[in-house]
Amino acid sequence: MKTLDAHLANYAAYHRDTRNIATHFVGIPMIVVSVAILLSKLTVLIVGWRFSAAAVVAAGASLFYLNLNRPIGILMSILMALSVWAGYAAAAQDTQTWLMLGVGGFVVGWIIQFVGHVFEGRKPAFVDDLTGLIIGPLFVACEALFMLGMCLELKAQIEAVVGPTRSGKISKPA
Repeated sequence: MKTLDAHLANYAAYHRDTRNIATHFVGIPMIVVSVAILLSKLTVLIVGWRFSAAAVVAAGASLFYLNLNRPIGILMSILMALSVWAGYAAAAQDTQTWLMLGVGGFVVGWIIQFVGHVFEGRKPAFVDDLTGLIIGPLFVACEALFMLGMCLELKAQIEAVVGPTRSGKISKPA
């Protein structure tokens, strides 16, 4: 199994432009919450207990994150739980509202993501490796930690592989 820094370095290679990273701070949470919203109405029976598909997927993702790194995995588990909570709240609404929030948020979140990759000039990471879909939320959380001055050794390990981020300035025509 890949290590945390290996997963993040692979994902970061597709995300070095600060404008792209900024779009991910909006788009990825929208997508994660939208998936939780859509999966909250679906339930599965596991050993006599009924769970929403959102809770099952979030638990699986949380286990993945916890296996990579305990402290960051705990943070991700909390964020996954908050997404499931938001999903339950939205699923409790009428069908039109539930679908608007779920499908609408999903579509808008992906549009924002793709705009970021126009800035980057590179395709999204998941196109080459589907694990990018589960690493994306982890990447955003770690980038937030880096901005707060935390986990700087991890940031240095990633940048040793892929280099620092670059400021994406829009140049004015001459």
